[in-house]
Amino acid sequence: MLHRDPMTSKLAGFGTSIFAEMSALADETGAINLGQGFPDTDGPSEVLDAAVDAIRSGVNQYPPGTGMALLREAVAAHQHRFYGVAHDPEAEVLITAGATEALAGALLGMLDAGDEVVVFEPMFDSYPAAIALAGARVAPVLLRPDADGRYRFDPEELRRAVTERTKVILLNTPHNPTGKVFDAEEMALVASIALDHDLIVVTDEVYEHLVFPGATHVPMATVPDMAERTLTISSGGKTFSTTGWKIGWACGPAALVAATRAAKQFLTYVNGAPFQPAVAVGLGLGDAFFAGLAADLTTKRDRLGAGLRAAGLTVFEPEGTYFTTVDIRPVRPDGDGMAFCRSLPDLCGVVAVPNEVFYRRPEHGRHLVRFACAKRDAVLDDAVSRLAGVRP
Repeated sequence: MLHRDPMTSKLAGFGTSIFAEMSALADETGAINLGQGFPDTDGPSEVLDAAVDAIRSGVNQYPPGTGMALLREAVAAHQHRFYGVAHDPEAEVLITAGATEALAGALLGMLDAGDEVVVFEPMFDSYPAAIALAGARVAPVLLRPDADGRYRFDPEELRRAVTERTKVILLNTPHNPTGKVFDAEEMALVASIALDHDLIVVTDEVYEHLVFPGATHVPMATVPDMAERTLTISSGGKTFSTTGWKIGWACGPAALVAATRAAKQFLTYVNGAPFQPAVAVGLGLGDAFFAGLAADLTTKRDRLGAGLRAAGLTVFEPEGTYFTTVDIRPVRPDGDGMAFCRSLPDLCGVVAVPNEVFYRRPEHGRHLVRFACAKRDAVLDDAVSRLAGVRP
């Protein structure tokens, strides 16, 4: 019998992902899963057909370690088309197993033991895990909903979070789980701090095309003087409704891409050969496709938000992403979001995710719960009808 704990101390306390727990709960109870962020419809036929064609034409073996040239070129063309940022597809673009691997590769490739990473909380759950695996430490900066429902941060808290050990600012915009889109003024402030302290900025921009009217996505690489110190990460999963394909990328200065590649090559090495040319097709779709994404999701956001309000919950209207955060205290005065989410499937047949799992200081998110709107209208209507049962 093994008497020692095989788990590395770096991952002690992380446990099972909340997404696995809540999705399993949805399967067990037959509840509608509004917890995990994946759509329930397929993406554009041009993209799907390109994957089928690639499989049937023999694109089924290892692709190049940096990713297929046609996808690296498509990513570079996409960044220039939408943001005016130029990248060399040979040295400044890396294809990864989704944004998750790109983030892990970047953090493992850039951080040494004892380094610190400034991250806005709540934060996606893979961030602190990857930082811990690198032997580094999270320095959290709180995003808090203001009186108008928009999430904001205290500039002084951000400045205090930077120390002599800080190496990286990890920035997610559009932001999961809050739905916040950092505006130009906020991006300029983060940039000024990075420049003052000679920091690297790693950005997670997977929801870049899922931004609602009134908000504008500002990539950090477009802020003056920031292109040379910014690694931009995104993926095709959310944009093309192909989350299971896990095709992502990192682009930026050659040195940052090389550091990411140094770790990435020992993670998956390569992945998704037939899906890479398909995502390249997607990145070249016309403007109408990308505009339609945001318009369709805006309707879904509004549909879900109205139902959540009708259920008595306080809704913080998102500026982008799949997600809407609510304050549950009007219907559950103790504000126990974890208990609320675990009881919700039996209470009304809906699954959500408790936001406290996204905080390093969970007391700030204990009363908050996240719902996903990227579902068919009929599914959202059914969920909204069920949620009416949570009102006391």
